[in-house]
Amino acid sequence: LGPLAACGGDSGGGGSGVAHAATKTGAMRTQLAQDTGFWNQVEAMFTLDPTKVFMNIGTAGSMPKEVLDYFDNESRQLARDSGNGYGNFLAQRQQIAPGFGVDPDELVMSYNTSAGMCVSILGIPWQRGDVVVTTNHEHGGGLTPLQIAIDRYGVEASYVKLPIGNNQSAGDYANLFEARIQQLRVQGKRVRAMMWSAPTYKTGTMLPIAELMEVVKRHGLISIVDGAHLPGMMAYNYAELGMDFMSGAGHKWQCGPGSTGILIVRNKVRTSNPTPLPPFFPVLSSGYPPTQPPGVKWAERATGSTATYDIAAVLQSTGSMNAPMFRSLAKACEVWDRIGRQKIETYDLALSSYLKEKIAERWGVDRLYSPKDDPKLLSALTSFNPFANAADVTNSQKSSQFVARLLSDYAPGFVIRNVNCPMDVAGSGVPDHWIVRISTHLWHDAADIDRLVDAMWDLSRKMG
Repeated sequence: LGPLAACGGDSGGGGSGVAHAATKTGAMRTQLAQDTGFWNQVEAMFTLDPTKVFMNIGTAGSMPKEVLDYFDNESRQLARDSGNGYGNFLAQRQQIAPGFGVDPDELVMSYNTSAGMCVSILGIPWQRGDVVVTTNHEHGGGLTPLQIAIDRYGVEASYVKLPIGNNQSAGDYANLFEARIQQLRVQGKRVRAMMWSAPTYKTGTMLPIAELMEVVKRHGLISIVDGAHLPGMMAYNYAELGMDFMSGAGHKWQCGPGSTGILIVRNKVRTSNPTPLPPFFPVLSSGYPPTQPPGVKWAERATGSTATYDIAAVLQSTGSMNAPMFRSLAKACEVWDRIGRQKIETYDLALSSYLKEKIAERWGVDRLYSPKDDPKLLSALTSFNPFANAADVTNSQKSSQFVARLLSDYAPGFVIRNVNCPMDVAGSGVPDHWIVRISTHLWHDAADIDRLVDAMWDLSRKMG
């Protein structure tokens, strides 16, 4: 975050702590205001309803005007020509891949995060007794194909209980996974894979991919990342990170059309991850030959820096697809590359950090379910307990009312969402907490956050 990162430390509390917090948020606001003209131009690229402040990008983004126009023109051209959508969209994959730090044979334009997770998990030839270590904060998009693997192949899942709040560090996650793997192996279990969300959709905690990949490599595991919120938010180089599979959304922070996603499939061995490529078979494809290339079986994947075959081309070929939709996703990626992915990441996280500090200043840092002080754990999602009576966080109905009234009772209204946050593993009997989640993106500014915090504070007092 550059200068903003220098403003570290806790806020909240009384006396000098409050004064320090106010000074800190003031400095952060000044930093955010330095490039206002540029971000005003970016905001003007969208057609968002001015009577609302859209802060639920974690559920759905908004296509820029030029992408909307492009989508419309492509759709009309397809209709005029009675065209089809066959092919593997190589030109679009070549265009998009550099922005994500991978080669075209490693990038697939999928239908959404859930589709990519299904392709990833169900394409692995599991054996009965294989164990997947995952977390208690996963999304159904990953849990569903994992459950299919459990029911169909006899895979077992072991769930790590994730910490919440600000009192945590990136190293904690590596230790949690390492300890669980060691525990399972002492029991004679065959740990085969790690699956985690980065960030989690519940708290917005960015599970540290680099640190967790060290655990993966140390144990020779398959790595599966639910990165629903990564494309368009974070400027990650996926080849350097080295995960086997990363499935993300194209319609959230990347602001492409609905029903689009970005699926990264490691297709060669690099120094970033010298672990052999896992055996993998397409489960959704109309371009699957028995061997690829002739004489090479699918399980015989690359052992070096040169791919044996273009796995992305096979996964991308799924009959006649919606060509305008996928071409428009490529157009949205082009817009992001033009703005600058690193610039977007820096701005998104700066807004998020400002929001987290404002929440800590008003409610106290203990109300945050998202970490704020370890930069490796930051994302542009912020989750917290807004209620005057902290115990109301277990009241799902009140949480839903808070979200609804934030939109209906204020002008402009604020679009956020609530989410259930498990406080333990399933079956423990510990009730979920129903927290609110806010997304800060490139069409917001510090003034939007100030108004949001004031509205949430006011509403929390009105609701008692």
